[in-house]
Amino acid sequence: MIKRIAFYTLLLFVVLYCSGPLIWQFITSLKPDYELTVIPPVFPESPTAAHYFSIFQNYPFLRIILNSAIVASSTTILSLAVGSLCAFGLAKLRVRYKAFVLGFVLSVSMFPPIATVSPLYIIIRAFGLRDTWFALIITYTTFSLPLSIWILTNFFKQIPDEIYSAARVDGCSPFQIFYKIMLPLSLPGIFTTAILVFIFSWNEFLYALTFTSTPSSRTIPVAIALFPGLHEIPWGDIAAASVVVTIPLIAIVFAFQKRIVEGLTSGAVKE
Repeated sequence: MIKRIAFYTLLLFVVLYCSGPLIWQFITSLKPDYELTVIPPVFPESPTAAHYFSIFQNYPFLRIILNSAIVASSTTILSLAVGSLCAFGLAKLRVRYKAFVLGFVLSVSMFPPIATVSPLYIIIRAFGLRDTWFALIITYTTFSLPLSIWILTNFFKQIPDEIYSAARVDGCSPFQIFYKIMLPLSLPGIFTTAILVFIFSWNEFLYALTFTSTPSSRTIPVAIALFPGLHEIPWGDIAAASVVVTIPLIAIVFAFQKRIVEGLTSGAVKE
């Protein structure tokens, strides 16, 4: 009994610790302006939804959410399409120097973003892609591919080679085996990878700040960072915007939580 109480107490502490920033942002978003910089009270004495109306009335927030949704979705689709093909080749086909190729791919993610932003900016400006969705989609896909390839390669390796061999004997081409057999069997890994890539693209700040300059292509993190005016910081609007843009991620995780758990735990137990 004591162990159970201690377990649930620890679990409650962890949940509150992890969700604390979101809860605090939600409380802040409901406070009127004159209570934002005053503690106590911790909870708003006169809750208001004015900040939620403000972000849609005073800023092109719907356009900004659309930008982030398109960029993150396109990046996820491209990353999965390219990454799954590459992972399949590394896991099942006879490719020389597989370990070297995988290590080279992973090396792309080892560079700090601040070290690559300047040359990437020059390239993007030279191609006339600055302040467009394509600049962000191409950049995000490049830097999310190592993660996609690494995760999906491990999932494809867990599928028995006998399945691949039997399909080849039955006359299937490697590409037919890939999309008819391997992809359905690797759905947990694909869902897990998609969620991670989507979250990365949704929250990325540095490249979005550098490559965009107008609301026509600006994404959520940059837009929220530019909320502060010349003489004041709209803490209530920032908190409300943070809550609004976090809701889609929470909804996605809850909608696909079963697949995500399957993907994260797959291969943890050897049969």
